[in-house]
Amino acid sequence: MTNIAFLFPGQGSQSLNMMSGFSHLPVIRQTFDEASEALKQDLWALMQGEDSTELNETINTQPLMLAAGIATWRACQALNAPTPAALAGHSLGEYTALVAAESLAFSDAIQLVRLRAQLMQNAVPQGKGSMAAILGLDDEKVAQICQQTEHQLAGQVVEAVNFNSPGQIVIAGHTQAVMHACELAKTAGAKRALPLPVSVPSHCRLMQPAAEQLAQKLADIRIATPNIRVLHNYDVSSHQDADAIRQALVRQLYSPVRWTETISQLVTEGISEFFECGPGKVLTGLTKRIDKTAKCTALISEETITDWLNQQPSA
Repeated sequence: MTNIAFLFPGQGSQSLNMMSGFSHLPVIRQTFDEASEALKQDLWALMQGEDSTELNETINTQPLMLAAGIATWRACQALNAPTPAALAGHSLGEYTALVAAESLAFSDAIQLVRLRAQLMQNAVPQGKGSMAAILGLDDEKVAQICQQTEHQLAGQVVEAVNFNSPGQIVIAGHTQAVMHACELAKTAGAKRALPLPVSVPSHCRLMQPAAEQLAQKLADIRIATPNIRVLHNYDVSSHQDADAIRQALVRQLYSPVRWTETISQLVTEGISEFFECGPGKVLTGLTKRIDKTAKCTALISEETITDWLNQQPSA
């Protein structure tokens, strides 16, 4: 059993030309072709050029990030990387992890996350929901601020939804409540309270109607027992049963992403090396803040993968 885990990023890690570091591996383009066929849309073309408008639309970002994560995973397999002991994905990345674990079929997952994005966007009218990052306060204090805001603004929703690392927590809810909570956080000593450039208040209870619709679709999707353990955002646990996995995906939509606990749990289990499998270095940075003993590498190119493998002791 290896002592490594692969991590799959979610929305926010996308960028134009984000797969340019893999230009020589056919499996990259083949993966995107497979995803494009499932959606009847050219996902590869969305990544190219100089205009990121379409790339950053939630209905495009979610399938793009899933395709990018699986393309990177397949690149690792093509280069004979060792099989990890565990997988985890941040929000959307949980779907990527389940595809890598052969629990979800890739074509099913691509269509599923497109639907997920549409349901999330439709759950709250444009401009009515938002998210913000609170830096420099502990989890409990941010939760208290959200409760205080809901008490002061009757009928408004704001919750702590992403526990990304100690001192970095994302809140989500109605725009007015999020802005009010940001002001309270600053007064309470937060280093920063930054509105995020998203239109969907993910992982708060405003997403429950979307989750109910997603559950109907998930009931028709074949889910197999994962062949690599996947830790879920909702409960920081792994599941073998298809219905338990479906439930974890449904609950994930309106429950916090417990990322700090996820990394801490894996470290406790003996994982000493983490590899971010997909574009960007967001999860690499978070992992190092969560546990300074953990080694994390972002596999953002063919070169980064081969450098890692070349450092492995020969058998």
